[in-house]
Amino acid sequence: MELREMITFLEVARQRSFSRAAKNLGYSQAAVTIQIKQLEAELGVYLFDRIGKQTTMTHQGVIFYEYAAGIVRDLEMARQAVAQTGELTGELCVGTVESICAAIFPELLQTYHRLHPKVNIRVILDTPENLLKRMDQNTLDFVYLLDKRVCSGTWVKALEEAENVRFLAGVAHPLAGKRGIRLEEMVHQSFLLTEKDVSYRLILDQFLASQGLEITPFLEIGNTDYIIRQLILQEGVSFLPEFTVHAEVSEGKLAVLDVKDFHMQVWRQILYHKDKWVTREMEEFFRLAGGTDGRAEAEKTHKGKESSIHKKQKVGAGL
Repeated sequence: MELREMITFLEVARQRSFSRAAKNLGYSQAAVTIQIKQLEAELGVYLFDRIGKQTTMTHQGVIFYEYAAGIVRDLEMARQAVAQTGELTGELCVGTVESICAAIFPELLQTYHRLHPKVNIRVILDTPENLLKRMDQNTLDFVYLLDKRVCSGTWVKALEEAENVRFLAGVAHPLAGKRGIRLEEMVHQSFLLTEKDVSYRLILDQFLASQGLEITPFLEIGNTDYIIRQLILQEGVSFLPEFTVHAEVSEGKLAVLDVKDFHMQVWRQILYHKDKWVTREMEEFFRLAGGTDGRAEAEKTHKGKESSIHKKQKVGAGL
């Protein structure tokens, strides 16, 4: 049994396609087919059902996947352990959302680059749903999301922090400083909001719909910096994560509106695939972002130990 056959098997399993696996690995499709057939012959089982254009793992394939992934991961760990140098020189491909990219990444990436100038970092912006799909296809090393809590055996968490989402306005807005604003009054204000597919906007819309309420914004835009600038100019109200406006609120440029009986949270989360080898470049990113050691977290996950962050909680506590 050759290592390259196991690597090819894992790629076919992840891509659910012989042709896509061949493209990613730099092989011809015929070469991939031959490698899989040789592996099946040695194991004495079929690893894939190939019906039309659909490629899915058999029951035996699912069992073998866990062992093959572990073997390849351990070999990569051994290789990096003996080849490890003091300087980080690899690459990172990070998926994230606009609010985190605008509020957190400038300082975080500046610090990372100052400490490790030879690491090349590529940032992909997309929705949480699309970023998780990309990571499942192994085109991203990890994702840094702002979303409802993601709980899945497929992903390992290197960071999870709760974040409040607030109604905000300029300090001269009529509602600034008013206590106990009713939600029914709030929804009739002139709103600037992020687009509908942004996580916290979607959660807000769903909650309002459950109360028979709806916000019709006069402006929808994906750029939170633009929204913040408009609020400072006393243009309407908005609904944004607290960390994105911390500086403006502290400096007295924006006011958090006191809406009665309303409290919403989302979570900042760094996630990577359970079969992903955590490189030193990834571990350093997790450390700077305030997360945990990736390999230690992965080991806990594979041993079936639940941490407190995986306990079931209701999204948007207090709503």
